[in-house]
Amino acid sequence: MRSAAEPAAPALPRILDAASEESRAKETAQRLGLPYVDLWTFRPDAELFRRIPLDWMLRFEFVPEREEDGVLAVVMTDPTNVVKRDELEALLGRRLRVKVGSRAAIQEMLQKSDSTQRVVDEAAEEFRMQVVREDEEGQEVLTIDRIASDASPIIKLVDSVLFNAIQRRASDIHIETQENVVVIKYRIDGVLYPAMEPIDKKHHQTIISRIKVMSELDIAEKRIPQDGRFKIRVKGRTIDFRVSIMPTVHGEDAVIRILDKESANAEFKNLRLDVLGMDPETMRRVRKFIREPYGMVLVTGPTGSGKTTTLYACLSEIQSVEDKIITIEDPVEYQLRGITQIPVNEKKGLTFARGLRSILRHDPDKVMVGEIRDEETAQIAVQAALTGHLVFTTVHANNVVDVLGRFLNMKVELYNFVSALNCVLAQRLVRKICPHCRTDATLSRQLLEESGLSPADVAGVRFYEGRGCIECNGTGFYGRMAITELLDLSDRIRGLILDRRPAAEIKKAAKEEGMSFLRESALRKVFEGETTLREVNKVTFVE
Repeated sequence: MRSAAEPAAPALPRILDAASEESRAKETAQRLGLPYVDLWTFRPDAELFRRIPLDWMLRFEFVPEREEDGVLAVVMTDPTNVVKRDELEALLGRRLRVKVGSRAAIQEMLQKSDSTQRVVDEAAEEFRMQVVREDEEGQEVLTIDRIASDASPIIKLVDSVLFNAIQRRASDIHIETQENVVVIKYRIDGVLYPAMEPIDKKHHQTIISRIKVMSELDIAEKRIPQDGRFKIRVKGRTIDFRVSIMPTVHGEDAVIRILDKESANAEFKNLRLDVLGMDPETMRRVRKFIREPYGMVLVTGPTGSGKTTTLYACLSEIQSVEDKIITIEDPVEYQLRGITQIPVNEKKGLTFARGLRSILRHDPDKVMVGEIRDEETAQIAVQAALTGHLVFTTVHANNVVDVLGRFLNMKVELYNFVSALNCVLAQRLVRKICPHCRTDATLSRQLLEESGLSPADVAGVRFYEGRGCIECNGTGFYGRMAITELLDLSDRIRGLILDRRPAAEIKKAAKEEGMSFLRESALRKVFEGETTLREVNKVTFVE
Protein backbone atom coordinates (compact mmCIF):
# COMPACT_ATOMS: atom_id res chain seq x y z
CA MET A 1 0.00 0.00 0.00
CA ARG A 2 1.09 3.64 -0.44
CA SER A 3 3.21 5.23 2.29
CA ALA A 4 2.23 8.57 3.80
CA ALA A 5 5.08 10.34 1.96
CA GLU A 6 3.83 9.33 -1.47
CA PRO A 7 1.46 11.66 -3.32
CA ALA A 8 -2.14 10.57 -3.80
CA ALA A 9 -2.95 8.81 -7.04
CA PRO A 10 -4.50 11.19 -9.57
CA ALA A 11 -8.20 10.93 -10.24
CA LEU A 12 -8.99 9.01 -13.40
CA PRO A 13 -9.18 11.49 -16.28
CA ARG A 14 -12.17 11.47 -18.54
CA ILE A 15 -12.03 8.54 -20.96
CA LEU A 16 -11.17 9.93 -24.37
CA ASP A 17 -12.51 8.80 -27.67
CA ALA A 18 -11.54 5.12 -27.78
CA ALA A 19 -10.85 4.89 -31.53
CA SER A 20 -8.43 7.85 -31.66
CA GLU A 21 -6.70 6.62 -28.49
CA GLU A 22 -6.22 3.20 -30.04
CA SER A 23 -4.72 4.52 -33.28
CA ARG A 24 -2.39 6.75 -31.22
CA ALA A 25 -1.24 3.75 -29.15
CA LYS A 26 -0.59 1.68 -32.31
CA GLU A 27 1.51 4.50 -33.79
CA THR A 28 3.51 4.77 -30.52
CA ALA A 29 4.13 1.00 -30.47
CA GLN A 30 5.24 1.01 -34.12
CA ARG A 31 7.54 4.01 -33.60
CA LEU A 32 9.24 2.48 -30.56
CA GLY A 33 9.30 -1.07 -31.94
CA LEU A 34 7.27 -2.37 -28.98
CA PRO A 35 4.39 -4.88 -29.04
CA TYR A 36 0.85 -3.44 -29.08
CA VAL A 37 -1.79 -5.12 -26.87
CA ASP A 38 -5.51 -4.85 -27.66
CA LEU A 39 -6.85 -4.47 -24.12
CA TRP A 40 -10.50 -4.53 -25.17
CA THR A 41 -10.23 -8.31 -25.64
CA PHE A 42 -7.53 -8.85 -22.98
CA ARG A 43 -8.32 -11.09 -19.97
CA PRO A 44 -6.26 -9.88 -16.98
CA ASP A 45 -4.45 -12.23 -14.61
CA ALA A 46 -6.54 -11.77 -11.44
CA GLU A 47 -3.76 -12.95 -9.10
CA LEU A 48 -1.23 -10.53 -10.63
CA PHE A 49 -3.72 -7.65 -10.40
CA ARG A 50 -4.28 -8.51 -6.75
CA ARG A 51 -0.57 -8.25 -5.86
CA ILE A 52 0.05 -4.79 -7.32
CA PRO A 53 -1.39 -1.76 -5.46
CA LEU A 54 -4.21 -0.08 -7.34
CA ASP A 55 -2.91 3.45 -6.76
CA TRP A 56 0.37 2.54 -8.54
CA MET A 57 -1.61 1.37 -11.59
CA LEU A 58 -3.61 4.62 -11.50
CA ARG A 59 -0.52 6.81 -11.09
CA PHE A 60 1.69 5.14 -13.73
CA GLU A 61 -1.22 4.30 -16.10
CA PHE A 62 -0.34 0.63 -16.62
CA VAL A 63 -1.81 -2.84 -16.20
CA PRO A 64 0.24 -6.01 -15.54
CA GLU A 65 0.04 -8.67 -18.28
CA ARG A 66 2.10 -11.67 -17.09
CA GLU A 67 5.19 -12.58 -15.06
CA GLU A 68 7.89 -14.95 -16.35
CA ASP A 69 11.34 -15.71 -14.82
CA GLY A 70 11.25 -12.62 -12.59
CA VAL A 71 10.41 -10.29 -15.53
CA LEU A 72 7.04 -8.52 -15.39
CA ALA A 73 5.32 -7.71 -18.71
CA VAL A 74 3.27 -4.52 -18.33
CA VAL A 75 1.03 -2.61 -20.76
CA MET A 76 1.61 1.16 -20.47
CA THR A 77 0.09 4.21 -22.10
CA ASP A 78 3.37 6.16 -22.35
CA PRO A 79 6.56 4.03 -22.48
CA THR A 80 8.60 7.11 -23.60
CA ASN A 81 8.61 8.50 -20.05
CA VAL A 82 11.87 6.86 -18.87
CA VAL A 83 11.77 8.48 -15.41
CA LYS A 84 8.35 6.98 -14.73
CA ARG A 85 9.47 3.59 -16.00
CA ASP A 86 12.55 3.58 -13.74
CA GLU A 87 10.47 4.65 -10.72
CA LEU A 88 7.94 1.90 -11.41
CA GLU A 89 10.72 -0.69 -11.79
CA ALA A 90 12.15 0.39 -8.42
CA LEU A 91 8.71 0.23 -6.72
CA LEU A 92 7.90 -3.19 -8.14
CA GLY A 93 11.41 -4.48 -7.49
CA ARG A 94 11.74 -6.37 -10.79
CA ARG A 95 12.68 -5.86 -14.42
CA LEU A 96 9.90 -4.72 -16.76
CA ARG A 97 9.10 -5.79 -20.30
CA VAL A 98 7.05 -2.88 -21.66
CA LYS A 99 4.19 -3.14 -24.15
CA VAL A 100 1.82 -0.43 -25.38
CA GLY A 101 -1.97 -0.14 -24.90
CA SER A 102 -4.49 2.63 -25.42
CA ARG A 103 -5.14 5.03 -22.53
CA ALA A 104 -8.93 4.66 -22.92
CA ALA A 105 -8.72 0.85 -22.62
CA ILE A 106 -6.42 0.99 -19.58
CA GLN A 107 -8.72 3.47 -17.83
CA GLU A 108 -11.74 1.32 -18.66
CA MET A 109 -9.99 -1.78 -17.30
CA LEU A 110 -8.98 -0.06 -14.08
CA GLN A 111 -12.58 1.10 -13.65
CA LYS A 112 -14.28 -2.18 -14.52
CA SER A 113 -12.03 -5.12 -13.86
CA ASP A 114 -10.69 -6.84 -10.78
CA SER A 115 -8.81 -3.72 -9.62
CA THR A 116 -11.94 -2.11 -8.18
CA GLN A 117 -12.99 -5.55 -6.95
CA ARG A 118 -9.63 -5.83 -5.17
CA VAL A 119 -10.24 -2.54 -3.31
CA VAL A 120 -13.33 -4.20 -1.86
CA ASP A 121 -11.31 -7.27 -0.86
CA GLU A 122 -8.52 -5.18 0.68
CA ALA A 123 -11.08 -3.20 2.65
CA ALA A 124 -12.53 -6.45 3.96
CA GLU A 125 -9.10 -7.94 4.79
CA GLU A 126 -7.89 -5.06 6.95
CA PHE A 127 -11.20 -4.79 8.77
CA ARG A 128 -11.26 -3.74 12.39
CA MET A 129 -14.07 -2.67 14.70
CA GLN A 130 -14.71 1.06 14.69
CA VAL A 131 -17.43 3.32 16.09
CA VAL A 132 -19.42 4.92 13.29
CA ARG A 133 -19.78 8.68 13.63
CA GLU A 134 -23.22 10.13 12.93
CA ASP A 135 -22.01 13.42 11.47
CA GLU A 136 -21.80 12.18 7.86
CA GLU A 137 -22.53 14.56 5.01
CA GLY A 138 -25.83 13.95 3.19
CA GLN A 139 -24.14 13.95 -0.21
CA GLU A 140 -20.62 12.65 -0.69
CA VAL A 141 -18.50 12.65 -3.80
CA LEU A 142 -17.35 9.09 -4.51
CA THR A 143 -14.38 8.24 -6.73
CA ILE A 144 -12.20 5.14 -7.03
CA ASP A 145 -9.26 7.38 -6.13
CA ARG A 146 -10.83 8.46 -2.84
CA ILE A 147 -11.70 4.89 -1.93
CA ALA A 148 -8.12 3.73 -2.54
CA SER A 149 -6.72 6.39 -0.19
CA ASP A 150 -9.46 6.40 2.49
CA ALA A 151 -8.13 5.62 5.95
CA SER A 152 -11.30 4.31 7.62
CA PRO A 153 -11.86 0.60 6.86
CA ILE A 154 -15.64 0.64 7.36
CA ILE A 155 -16.18 3.66 5.11
CA LYS A 156 -13.72 2.23 2.59
CA LEU A 157 -15.57 -1.10 2.47
CA VAL A 158 -19.07 0.34 2.05
CA ASP A 159 -17.94 2.98 -0.47
CA SER A 160 -16.07 0.33 -2.45
CA VAL A 161 -19.13 -1.91 -2.57
CA LEU A 162 -21.29 1.00 -3.81
CA PHE A 163 -18.75 2.16 -6.40
CA ASN A 164 -18.08 -1.34 -7.69
CA ALA A 165 -21.83 -2.02 -7.97
CA ILE A 166 -22.25 1.07 -10.18
CA GLN A 167 -19.29 0.03 -12.36
CA ARG A 168 -20.75 -3.42 -12.80
CA ARG A 169 -24.24 -2.09 -13.71
CA ALA A 170 -25.86 -3.69 -10.64
CA SER A 171 -29.49 -2.84 -9.89
CA ASP A 172 -29.36 -4.00 -6.25
CA ILE A 173 -26.83 -4.79 -3.52
CA HIS A 174 -27.78 -7.62 -1.14
CA ILE A 175 -26.08 -7.85 2.28
CA GLU A 176 -27.09 -11.22 3.73
CA THR A 177 -26.24 -12.39 7.26
CA GLN A 178 -25.53 -16.07 7.76
CA GLU A 179 -24.51 -18.07 10.82
CA ASN A 180 -20.79 -17.16 10.79
CA VAL A 181 -20.33 -14.83 7.82
CA VAL A 182 -21.78 -11.85 5.98
CA VAL A 183 -22.28 -12.36 2.23
CA ILE A 184 -22.49 -9.39 -0.16
CA LYS A 185 -24.01 -9.92 -3.62
CA TYR A 186 -24.85 -7.78 -6.66
CA ARG A 187 -27.91 -8.26 -8.86
CA ILE A 188 -26.73 -7.70 -12.44
CA ASP A 189 -29.19 -8.17 -15.32
CA GLY A 190 -31.57 -9.90 -12.91
CA VAL A 191 -29.05 -12.48 -11.57
CA LEU A 192 -27.20 -12.42 -8.22
CA TYR A 193 -23.37 -12.61 -8.21
CA PRO A 194 -21.05 -12.63 -5.16
CA ALA A 195 -19.37 -9.24 -4.76
CA MET A 196 -16.42 -10.59 -2.74
CA GLU A 197 -15.34 -13.34 -0.38
CA PRO A 198 -17.63 -13.69 2.68
CA ILE A 199 -16.77 -11.34 5.59
CA ASP A 200 -16.42 -12.42 9.21
CA LYS A 201 -19.73 -12.14 11.09
CA LYS A 202 -18.15 -9.96 13.82
CA HIS A 203 -18.05 -7.03 11.34
CA HIS A 204 -21.72 -7.38 10.41
CA GLN A 205 -23.14 -4.80 12.82
CA THR A 206 -20.55 -2.17 11.80
CA ILE A 207 -21.46 -2.54 8.10
CA ILE A 208 -25.21 -2.30 8.81
CA SER A 209 -24.67 0.68 11.14
CA ARG A 210 -22.68 2.53 8.45
CA ILE A 211 -25.51 1.97 5.96
CA LYS A 212 -28.07 3.13 8.55
CA VAL A 213 -26.07 6.30 9.26
CA MET A 214 -25.88 7.11 5.53
CA SER A 215 -29.66 6.53 5.25
CA GLU A 216 -30.49 8.48 8.44
CA LEU A 217 -32.06 5.42 10.11
CA ASP A 218 -32.11 4.48 13.81
CA ILE A 219 -28.90 2.50 14.49
CA ALA A 220 -30.21 1.37 17.90
CA GLU A 221 -33.36 -0.25 16.46
CA LYS A 222 -32.63 -3.82 15.39
CA ARG A 223 -35.97 -5.61 15.79
CA ILE A 224 -38.21 -4.05 13.14
CA PRO A 225 -37.74 -3.40 9.39
CA GLN A 226 -36.55 0.10 8.41
CA ASP A 227 -36.55 1.88 5.05
CA GLY A 228 -34.41 4.86 4.07
CA ARG A 229 -32.52 6.47 1.23
CA PHE A 230 -29.34 8.44 0.50
CA LYS A 231 -27.62 10.13 -2.45
CA ILE A 232 -24.01 10.06 -3.63
CA ARG A 233 -22.29 11.95 -6.42
CA VAL A 234 -20.31 9.67 -8.74
CA LYS A 235 -18.55 10.96 -11.86
CA GLY A 236 -20.43 14.24 -11.76
CA ARG A 237 -23.92 12.74 -11.52
CA THR A 238 -26.15 12.14 -8.50
CA ILE A 239 -27.28 8.57 -7.86
CA ASP A 240 -30.13 7.67 -5.48
CA PHE A 241 -29.90 4.60 -3.26
CA ARG A 242 -33.00 3.12 -1.60
CA VAL A 243 -32.27 1.08 1.51
CA SER A 244 -34.34 -1.61 3.20
CA ILE A 245 -33.13 -3.16 6.47
CA MET A 246 -34.85 -6.31 7.71
CA PRO A 247 -34.22 -8.38 10.89
CA THR A 248 -33.52 -12.12 10.35
CA VAL A 249 -32.61 -15.00 12.68
CA HIS A 250 -28.86 -14.30 12.26
CA GLY A 251 -29.05 -10.49 12.39
CA GLU A 252 -30.12 -7.68 10.10
CA ASP A 253 -30.05 -8.02 6.28
CA ALA A 254 -29.91 -5.02 3.94
CA VAL A 255 -30.92 -4.55 0.31
CA ILE A 256 -29.81 -1.36 -1.45
CA ARG A 257 -31.63 -0.49 -4.70
CA ILE A 258 -29.55 1.68 -7.07
CA LEU A 259 -31.56 4.32 -8.95
CA ASP A 260 -29.34 6.11 -11.44
CA LYS A 261 -31.95 8.68 -12.44
CA GLU A 262 -29.69 10.92 -14.52
CA SER A 263 -28.47 8.16 -16.81
CA ALA A 264 -31.98 6.71 -16.86
CA ASN A 265 -33.43 10.07 -17.88
CA ALA A 266 -31.00 10.15 -20.81
CA GLU A 267 -32.23 6.66 -21.81
CA PHE A 268 -35.87 7.58 -21.31
CA LYS A 269 -35.57 10.62 -23.58
CA ASN A 270 -35.13 8.11 -26.41
CA LEU A 271 -37.10 5.27 -24.79
CA ARG A 272 -39.40 3.74 -27.38
CA LEU A 273 -40.89 0.30 -27.87
CA ASP A 274 -38.19 -0.74 -30.38
CA VAL A 275 -35.51 -0.30 -27.66
CA LEU A 276 -37.16 -3.01 -25.52
CA GLY A 277 -36.45 -5.84 -27.96
CA MET A 278 -40.03 -6.57 -29.10
CA ASP A 279 -40.46 -8.31 -32.42
CA PRO A 280 -41.73 -6.02 -35.24
CA GLU A 281 -45.23 -7.56 -35.50
CA THR A 282 -45.97 -7.30 -31.75
CA MET A 283 -44.62 -3.74 -31.76
CA ARG A 284 -46.87 -2.76 -34.68
CA ARG A 285 -49.95 -4.11 -32.87
CA VAL A 286 -49.02 -2.52 -29.51
CA ARG A 287 -48.56 0.85 -31.25
CA LYS A 288 -52.06 0.50 -32.68
CA PHE A 289 -53.60 -0.17 -29.25
CA ILE A 290 -51.80 2.66 -27.41
CA ARG A 291 -53.17 5.15 -29.93
CA GLU A 292 -56.81 4.14 -29.33
CA PRO A 293 -58.95 7.01 -27.93
CA TYR A 294 -60.07 5.02 -24.85
CA GLY A 295 -59.93 1.56 -23.25
CA MET A 296 -57.40 -0.34 -21.15
CA VAL A 297 -53.89 -1.50 -22.09
CA LEU A 298 -52.85 -4.15 -19.57
CA VAL A 299 -49.25 -5.37 -19.07
CA THR A 300 -48.72 -8.49 -16.99
CA GLY A 301 -45.80 -10.51 -15.65
CA PRO A 302 -43.99 -11.32 -12.39
CA THR A 303 -42.12 -8.75 -10.27
CA GLY A 304 -39.04 -7.38 -12.06
CA SER A 305 -40.17 -8.32 -15.57
CA GLY A 306 -39.98 -4.74 -16.91
CA LYS A 307 -43.72 -3.96 -16.93
CA THR A 308 -43.30 -0.34 -15.78
CA THR A 309 -40.51 0.30 -18.30
CA THR A 310 -42.81 -0.96 -21.09
CA LEU A 311 -45.56 1.42 -19.94
CA TYR A 312 -43.04 4.31 -19.83
CA ALA A 313 -42.05 3.45 -23.41
CA CYS A 314 -45.74 3.51 -24.44
CA LEU A 315 -46.27 6.90 -22.77
CA SER A 316 -43.08 8.30 -24.38
CA GLU A 317 -44.39 7.30 -27.82
CA ILE A 318 -47.86 8.88 -27.46
CA GLN A 319 -46.94 11.94 -25.39
CA SER A 320 -47.97 15.26 -26.94
CA VAL A 321 -48.76 18.81 -25.81
CA GLU A 322 -52.42 18.24 -26.72
CA ASP A 323 -52.97 15.48 -24.15
CA LYS A 324 -52.81 15.49 -20.35
CA ILE A 325 -51.16 12.33 -19.04
CA ILE A 326 -51.23 11.56 -15.28
CA THR A 327 -49.62 8.56 -13.58
CA ILE A 328 -49.94 7.14 -10.07
CA GLU A 329 -47.06 4.88 -9.07
CA ASP A 330 -45.53 3.17 -6.04
CA PRO A 331 -42.89 4.55 -6.08
CA VAL A 332 -42.13 6.97 -8.94
CA GLU A 333 -38.77 5.50 -9.94
CA TYR A 334 -38.02 7.70 -12.96
CA GLN A 335 -39.37 11.11 -13.79
CA LEU A 336 -40.76 11.69 -17.28
CA ARG A 337 -40.77 15.22 -18.67
CA GLY A 338 -44.21 16.64 -19.51
CA ILE A 339 -46.12 13.97 -17.55
CA THR A 340 -47.75 14.50 -14.12
CA GLN A 341 -46.56 11.73 -11.79
CA ILE A 342 -48.05 11.05 -8.36
CA PRO A 343 -46.35 8.79 -5.75
CA VAL A 344 -48.56 6.53 -3.60
CA ASN A 345 -48.26 7.30 0.13
CA GLU A 346 -50.30 4.77 2.07
CA LYS A 347 -49.17 6.11 5.48
CA LYS A 348 -50.84 9.42 4.63
CA GLY A 349 -53.87 7.73 3.08
CA LEU A 350 -52.93 8.26 -0.58
CA THR A 351 -53.70 4.81 -1.98
CA PHE A 352 -53.98 3.81 -5.66
CA ALA A 353 -57.79 3.95 -5.42
CA ARG A 354 -57.95 7.36 -3.71
CA GLY A 355 -55.30 8.83 -6.01
CA LEU A 356 -57.06 7.47 -9.11
CA ARG A 357 -60.34 9.09 -8.05
CA SER A 358 -58.59 12.47 -7.72
CA ILE A 359 -56.79 12.01 -11.06
CA LEU A 360 -60.11 11.54 -12.87
CA ARG A 361 -61.29 14.91 -11.50
CA HIS A 362 -58.24 16.53 -13.17
CA ASP A 363 -59.58 15.88 -16.65
CA PRO A 364 -56.80 13.59 -17.95
CA ASP A 365 -56.75 12.11 -21.46
CA LYS A 366 -54.53 9.20 -20.54
CA VAL A 367 -53.91 7.62 -17.14
CA MET A 368 -51.28 5.17 -15.95
CA VAL A 369 -51.94 3.16 -12.78
CA GLY A 370 -48.68 1.57 -11.58
CA GLU A 371 -50.35 -1.63 -10.38
CA ILE A 372 -53.84 -2.97 -9.73
CA ARG A 373 -53.78 -4.73 -6.35
CA ASP A 374 -57.30 -4.50 -4.95
CA GLU A 375 -60.98 -4.53 -5.92
CA GLU A 376 -61.51 -0.79 -5.54
CA THR A 377 -58.60 0.19 -7.82
CA ALA A 378 -59.64 -2.45 -10.40
CA GLN A 379 -63.23 -1.17 -10.52
CA ILE A 380 -62.27 2.52 -10.80
CA ALA A 381 -59.71 1.72 -13.54
CA VAL A 382 -62.29 -0.26 -15.56
CA GLN A 383 -64.87 2.53 -15.14
CA ALA A 384 -62.29 5.11 -16.29
CA ALA A 385 -61.56 3.03 -19.42
CA LEU A 386 -65.30 2.77 -20.15
CA THR A 387 -65.89 6.52 -19.74
CA GLY A 388 -63.50 7.77 -22.41
CA HIS A 389 -60.03 7.54 -20.86
CA LEU A 390 -57.10 5.49 -22.14
CA VAL A 391 -55.84 3.59 -19.08
CA PHE A 392 -52.40 1.91 -18.89
CA THR A 393 -51.86 -0.47 -16.00
CA THR A 394 -50.10 -3.60 -14.78
CA VAL A 395 -51.21 -6.67 -12.86
CA HIS A 396 -49.28 -9.68 -11.53
CA ALA A 397 -50.17 -12.81 -13.52
CA ASN A 398 -48.20 -15.49 -15.35
CA ASN A 399 -49.74 -15.15 -18.80
CA VAL A 400 -52.44 -13.28 -20.70
CA VAL A 401 -55.21 -15.77 -19.90
CA ASP A 402 -54.50 -15.84 -16.13
CA VAL A 403 -55.19 -12.09 -16.06
CA LEU A 404 -58.89 -12.76 -16.63
CA GLY A 405 -59.05 -14.90 -13.48
CA ARG A 406 -57.28 -12.21 -11.45
CA PHE A 407 -59.88 -9.59 -12.36
CA LEU A 408 -62.78 -11.98 -11.71
CA ASN A 409 -61.33 -12.64 -8.23
CA MET A 410 -61.33 -8.85 -7.68
CA LYS A 411 -65.12 -8.97 -8.27
CA VAL A 412 -64.97 -6.87 -11.44
CA GLU A 413 -68.08 -7.26 -13.61
CA LEU A 414 -66.91 -9.54 -16.46
CA TYR A 415 -68.88 -7.73 -19.19
CA ASN A 416 -67.48 -4.31 -18.15
CA PHE A 417 -63.91 -5.66 -17.94
CA VAL A 418 -64.04 -7.31 -21.38
CA SER A 419 -65.62 -4.18 -22.92
CA ALA A 420 -62.93 -1.94 -21.42
CA LEU A 421 -59.94 -4.11 -22.38
CA ASN A 422 -58.08 -3.31 -25.63
CA CYS A 423 -55.21 -5.78 -25.23
CA VAL A 424 -53.16 -7.77 -22.71
CA LEU A 425 -49.37 -7.87 -23.06
CA ALA A 426 -47.48 -10.53 -21.05
CA GLN A 427 -43.71 -10.19 -20.82
CA ARG A 428 -40.50 -11.56 -19.32
CA LEU A 429 -36.91 -10.32 -19.42
CA VAL A 430 -34.03 -12.40 -20.78
CA ARG A 431 -30.34 -11.51 -20.73
CA LYS A 432 -28.70 -10.56 -24.03
CA ILE A 433 -25.44 -12.18 -25.15
CA CYS A 434 -22.58 -9.69 -24.70
CA PRO A 435 -21.78 -8.25 -28.16
CA HIS A 436 -18.10 -7.76 -27.21
CA CYS A 437 -17.34 -11.46 -26.63
CA ARG A 438 -20.07 -13.27 -28.59
CA THR A 439 -18.85 -16.55 -30.04
CA ASP A 440 -20.33 -19.67 -31.69
CA ALA A 441 -21.76 -22.32 -29.36
CA THR A 442 -22.51 -26.01 -29.76
CA LEU A 443 -25.59 -27.33 -27.96
CA SER A 444 -25.68 -30.79 -26.38
CA ARG A 445 -28.42 -33.26 -27.31
CA GLN A 446 -29.52 -33.28 -23.67
CA LEU A 447 -30.09 -29.49 -23.64
CA LEU A 448 -32.10 -29.74 -26.87
CA GLU A 449 -34.29 -32.49 -25.36
CA GLU A 450 -34.81 -30.47 -22.15
CA SER A 451 -35.83 -27.52 -24.34
CA GLY A 452 -38.39 -29.59 -26.27
CA LEU A 453 -36.41 -29.35 -29.53
CA SER A 454 -35.18 -32.03 -31.91
CA PRO A 455 -32.00 -31.85 -34.04
CA ALA A 456 -34.30 -31.41 -37.08
CA ASP A 457 -35.84 -28.25 -35.47
CA VAL A 458 -32.45 -26.56 -35.22
CA ALA A 459 -30.88 -27.78 -38.45
CA GLY A 460 -28.92 -24.92 -40.04
CA VAL A 461 -29.34 -22.63 -36.98
CA ARG A 462 -26.19 -20.98 -35.56
CA PHE A 463 -26.17 -20.70 -31.79
CA TYR A 464 -24.08 -18.21 -29.83
CA GLU A 465 -22.85 -17.61 -26.30
CA GLY A 466 -20.75 -15.01 -24.49
CA ARG A 467 -17.16 -15.99 -23.74
CA GLY A 468 -16.87 -13.45 -20.91
CA CYS A 469 -14.89 -10.18 -21.09
CA ILE A 470 -14.23 -6.91 -19.24
CA GLU A 471 -17.41 -5.28 -20.57
CA CYS A 472 -19.72 -7.99 -19.19
CA ASN A 473 -17.60 -8.74 -16.07
CA GLY A 474 -16.95 -12.26 -17.33
CA THR A 475 -20.66 -13.23 -17.33
CA GLY A 476 -21.11 -13.45 -21.12
CA PHE A 477 -24.29 -11.33 -20.92
CA TYR A 478 -24.80 -7.57 -21.28
CA GLY A 479 -28.21 -6.00 -20.70
CA ARG A 480 -31.70 -7.49 -21.02
CA MET A 481 -34.56 -7.45 -23.50
CA ALA A 482 -38.27 -8.25 -23.38
CA ILE A 483 -39.96 -11.35 -24.75
CA THR A 484 -43.70 -10.84 -25.12
CA GLU A 485 -47.07 -12.34 -25.99
CA LEU A 486 -49.95 -10.05 -26.99
CA LEU A 487 -53.64 -10.96 -26.71
CA ASP A 488 -55.82 -8.90 -29.04
CA LEU A 489 -59.37 -8.68 -27.64
CA SER A 490 -61.18 -9.43 -30.91
CA ASP A 491 -64.96 -9.99 -30.98
CA ARG A 492 -64.39 -13.76 -31.09
CA ILE A 493 -62.07 -13.72 -28.03
CA ARG A 494 -64.49 -11.42 -26.16
CA GLY A 495 -67.32 -13.86 -26.88
CA LEU A 496 -65.32 -16.84 -25.57
CA ILE A 497 -64.43 -14.96 -22.36
CA LEU A 498 -68.03 -13.89 -21.75
CA ASP A 499 -69.15 -17.50 -22.29
CA ARG A 500 -66.52 -18.47 -19.67
CA ARG A 501 -64.89 -20.96 -22.04
CA PRO A 502 -61.78 -22.89 -20.80
CA ALA A 503 -58.36 -21.21 -21.03
CA ALA A 504 -57.15 -23.82 -23.57
CA GLU A 505 -59.97 -22.89 -25.94
CA ILE A 506 -59.22 -19.16 -25.64
CA LYS A 507 -55.51 -19.86 -26.32
CA LYS A 508 -56.37 -21.96 -29.37
CA ALA A 509 -58.57 -19.20 -30.80
CA ALA A 510 -55.86 -16.57 -30.12
CA LYS A 511 -53.30 -18.79 -31.87
CA GLU A 512 -55.58 -19.05 -34.92
CA GLU A 513 -55.79 -15.24 -34.96
CA GLY A 514 -51.99 -14.97 -35.13
CA MET A 515 -50.96 -14.66 -31.47
CA SER A 516 -47.34 -15.65 -30.76
CA PHE A 517 -46.81 -17.18 -27.30
CA LEU A 518 -43.98 -16.35 -24.86
CA ARG A 519 -42.07 -19.57 -25.61
CA GLU A 520 -42.21 -18.93 -29.37
CA SER A 521 -41.05 -15.34 -28.88
CA ALA A 522 -38.17 -16.55 -26.68
CA LEU A 523 -37.02 -19.25 -29.14
CA ARG A 524 -37.09 -16.69 -31.95
CA LYS A 525 -34.58 -14.58 -29.96
CA VAL A 526 -32.36 -17.66 -29.56
CA PHE A 527 -32.49 -18.47 -33.28
CA GLU A 528 -31.63 -14.82 -34.07
CA GLY A 529 -28.49 -15.15 -31.91
CA GLU A 530 -29.56 -12.59 -29.28
CA THR A 531 -29.77 -14.88 -26.24
CA THR A 532 -29.08 -18.47 -25.18
CA LEU A 533 -31.34 -21.51 -24.87
CA ARG A 534 -30.51 -21.95 -21.16
CA GLU A 535 -31.52 -18.34 -20.52
CA VAL A 536 -34.97 -18.69 -22.11
CA ASN A 537 -35.55 -22.04 -20.35
CA LYS A 538 -35.26 -20.16 -17.05
CA VAL A 539 -38.16 -17.81 -17.80
CA THR A 540 -40.53 -19.80 -20.06
CA PHE A 541 -42.16 -23.23 -19.82
CA VAL A 542 -41.26 -25.95 -22.30
CA GLU A 543 -44.55 -26.90 -23.93
